[in-house]
Amino acid sequence: MITDKTINFMALRKFFFAVAVVLMIGSIASLAIKQLNLGLDFTGGALVELNYTSPADLEAIRATLREEGWDDAIVQNFGASTDVLIRLASDDPDLGSQIARLIQNEDGSDVSIKRVEFIGPQVGEELRDKGGLGMLLAMAGILLYVSLRFQMKFAVGAIVALVHDVIFTLGFFSILGLSFDLTVLAALLAVIGYSLNDTIVVFDRVRENLRMMRKADLEEIINVSTTQTLARTLATSASTLLVLLALYFFGGENIQGFALALIVGVGVGTYSSIYVSNGLLMTMNLTREDLIPPQIEEAVDDRP
Repeated sequence: MITDKTINFMALRKFFFAVAVVLMIGSIASLAIKQLNLGLDFTGGALVELNYTSPADLEAIRATLREEGWDDAIVQNFGASTDVLIRLASDDPDLGSQIARLIQNEDGSDVSIKRVEFIGPQVGEELRDKGGLGMLLAMAGILLYVSLRFQMKFAVGAIVALVHDVIFTLGFFSILGLSFDLTVLAALLAVIGYSLNDTIVVFDRVRENLRMMRKADLEEIINVSTTQTLARTLATSASTLLVLLALYFFGGENIQGFALALIVGVGVGTYSSIYVSNGLLMTMNLTREDLIPPQIEEAVDDRP
């Protein structure tokens, strides 16, 4: 029996699982139709780093670039208020030098050029492919780890929850047209680790209660296990979100994409660890017998 102190999470599991499916379908549709707004790291382009003798006026720099037709240039502080980073998607290797000369002519001796680089499209494609491969390898390693530590049904639930979190976060960036660069890709890998940690904590308690609560059915065991770990889950999520919100609002433009991806990932990861992974355990009808290791029959020697 579920006590008053136990939250009946699984009572609405079909509804919340359906919500998760709709979110995934919407995200996949956006990724297929609208795709991602790939940043300079993946598309290639010019990068210029400048150093000013006094705090730089970013709006004045943007206005100067707009006058020359570079409306989509990204201008932001890099480290200190006197350091400025300018990024612009282009296939012209000389564009960075042109921008550097333009700003230097405009501001005179107040600015010095620290770095001018060009990232070719082939380098961007290589970064994209290796980043995607790294994400797939991470998920394959997680599938192996969870199946060895727990059982294959747990592994399937964990992987589906992780795929849900990653696709929804990608869909969020696709729907809003936000820039997707290497920092966001790094955040996605962090989301995988965070979501897995949340799921493992719940799974560990489910496995323990399956052995202890002999007369309870699977739904009651999952409800009790999730309730027992809820305080820890909420405390971890809340403290993580506080840090990420501080990074998003006060960390500067250079880190906003990273912080936003983690904010979305932490929120959806908490949701999936309760309703997606646990819901799949019920759909696959996890039993106590699934946790019993298979017996290896010894060969009997019938020779006299």
